[in-house]
Amino acid sequence: VQLQASGGGLVQAGDSLRLSCILSGDSLGSYAVAWFRQRPGKDREAVAAITWYGGSTYVADSVKGRFDISRDSAKNTAYLQMNNLKPDDTAVYYCAANRFRGPLRASTVGSVTSGSWGQGTLVTVSS
Repeated sequence: VQLQASGGGLVQAGDSLRLSCILSGDSLGSYAVAWFRQRPGKDREAVAAITWYGGSTYVADSVKGRFDISRDSAKNTAYLQMNNLKPDDTAVYYCAANRFRGPLRASTVGSVTSGSWGQGTLVTVSS
């Protein structure tokens, strides 16, 4: 599967932004799609994930209540809605997808990293 991420940009603290990840090349029914981010000087972290079939979601505690993940099956697109952005959210955001079974949790979402990745999209949040 191929992924193409977009939607990053420069915003101010408190603003909202929606990232998109268009997927192609395979039937997505058995996939999970995840958003990861790489903040300056910090390890890559999983932000949110969703199973394509059923739409079960995982959202990291660090962004819960501000970020939300969804998918539009008709458009083969996954979204990361980011609200009330903070300067600490500044990062390169990546989407990834992999075949996945089982519940989405902090302990299982990492398996998505073994799949396909899109290019990153930079989100910069100014104070």
